[in-house]
Amino acid sequence: MDKRALINDSIDYILAHLAEPLTIADVAKQLSYSKYYFCRTFKEVTGESVYSFIKRMKIEQSAIDLKLKKDKQISEIGLDYGYSASNYSSVFKELYDQSPVNFRKTIKANKVPNPFNPQKQETLSSYEAYQQKIEIRELNDLLVVFERKLGSYVNLKQEWSSFIAENAYYDETSVMIEKYYNDPSLAVFDNSICDLCFTVDEVFASENTKVIEAGKCAVFPFQGTIEEIFSAAQGLFTIWLPQSEYQMKENYGLNIYRRIDWEAGYVQMDICIPIK
Repeated sequence: MDKRALINDSIDYILAHLAEPLTIADVAKQLSYSKYYFCRTFKEVTGESVYSFIKRMKIEQSAIDLKLKKDKQISEIGLDYGYSASNYSSVFKELYDQSPVNFRKTIKANKVPNPFNPQKQETLSSYEAYQQKIEIRELNDLLVVFERKLGSYVNLKQEWSSFIAENAYYDETSVMIEKYYNDPSLAVFDNSICDLCFTVDEVFASENTKVIEAGKCAVFPFQGTIEEIFSAAQGLFTIWLPQSEYQMKENYGLNIYRRIDWEAGYVQMDICIPIK
């Protein structure tokens, strides 16, 4: 297994077990590597220690829970990720420069700051407006070639361009998909995780391939500029999902592109949330 594949597998395992008392030794054992080699390789590939990554992802996921589970007590959410009430507040403040209490107050508004344009406040629509467009569908599993990107969502346009240009298996029948694991409004800006994917009909030994198990999803059809995707997604996660009868089933979302004009910056896509 090459180093990047090893780290991809470790990240997948960590993200799937955030609500457990996860240790570095647990992850290394799962991957059948020594703890020393795993820690050294993780830092080499990601620029971040395993400990810092696990800690950060737990707090980022707890922030998502604060947004989605508005009736759940803050102390309970902290406990879900292994923190006592006082310790949770301290660790949360280290990452976000505010307490969980103050953070929860800020997400009650229908305006959110745009991390890609700090001067801009996005105004979100009403629950009813999103509900009118949302469709609940069973999506088929998707076999894809993928490349994992660790960094800023701002660079995805350039990343897509090079990913497609360098891959011989991409053709006009391929569907482009983003599998994203962070809320851009909450993620530490240069440490987001996003898998750039396109559909294929068969597994290629020379490529990173995997199956995305989509299943039951809330599907929001979007058309507009690339800059407007953030506002649409925030409305779904901040306004629609917490008031709906559904919960997120997985710790990721999917952007499935139906049409894209890179020059004009215009897209037609489905924003999909796996739900239960």
